[in-house]
Amino acid sequence: MTTAVSLQNVSKSYGEFKAVDSLSLDITSGCVFGLLGPNGAGKTTTIRMIVNITVPDSGSVYIFGEPASAKLRSKIGYLPEERGLYKKMKVREQLLFLAGLKGVDSKDSANRIVTWAERLKIAEWLDKKTEELSKGMQQKIQFIAALLHEPRLLILDEPFSGLDPVNTSLLMEVIRELSKSGVTIILSTHVMEQVEKLCDEICLINKSRKVLAGRLRDVKSNYGIRKLLIAFDGGDSFLKDDSLSVERFPEHYELNISSVEQAQQILRKAINAGAIIRKFELLEPSLHEIFVNKVTGVDG
Repeated sequence: MTTAVSLQNVSKSYGEFKAVDSLSLDITSGCVFGLLGPNGAGKTTTIRMIVNITVPDSGSVYIFGEPASAKLRSKIGYLPEERGLYKKMKVREQLLFLAGLKGVDSKDSANRIVTWAERLKIAEWLDKKTEELSKGMQQKIQFIAALLHEPRLLILDEPFSGLDPVNTSLLMEVIRELSKSGVTIILSTHVMEQVEKLCDEICLINKSRKVLAGRLRDVKSNYGIRKLLIAFDGGDSFLKDDSLSVERFPEHYELNISSVEQAQQILRKAINAGAIIRKFELLEPSLHEIFVNKVTGVDG
């Protein structure tokens, strides 16, 4: 697997404030990468250095094997958290203008605009002024603007802001399609449920430093199994063990466990006791729990 983006000991300060401190990370080509962290952690500064809007004080940024520079911006699509559209301008004209700034031929951009507008279900709004659109529709327009030059790297900062559940699902489908086509996507969001559904890899930044990084499935696996959910018919004598921490619910039990092996032992005891198992599930900690724990030191 090749690397799309590499940050090597990157630091950036603004006066006395250190926004990013010795950050190193590698982003695999074609993956969806979650750049996570609380407000003020350094995510936006990191993104601005990748896009080459901001230059690091020290360290190096590489995009597709080349040092980050203005010339590589043609390979990058960027949807910033702070949106900016011309309110009095019609949507189609605005998208043609923005595509032209990226060097896209007007005929190509016209065709791409129609294709993407149909895909995102806003074709009927192309000849409306931006001010006539809802916040969610404007969000989709800016998403299209970031794609018209067909970037190899797409950076999305809070892309689901202002979208209802239906349009959030639609945008998530498009993100998956882009990733499957080979586009590398950096996603910054505070909604951990979206990260779990979309991201292959993550990096959690807190107080300007990396505190957790890797493939999402490895991060969750390495964090350890927290609970076992078991639902069954029959007696519960196999759970009457002083070494087990058991919580009873109307339809199931939840047990705190330390390993997969312990779960297997419990399953064998249940079967030997004659229990009929209806559900047996290992519950990994959610990314939300991991996030809260890493940022605050308190289990979420």
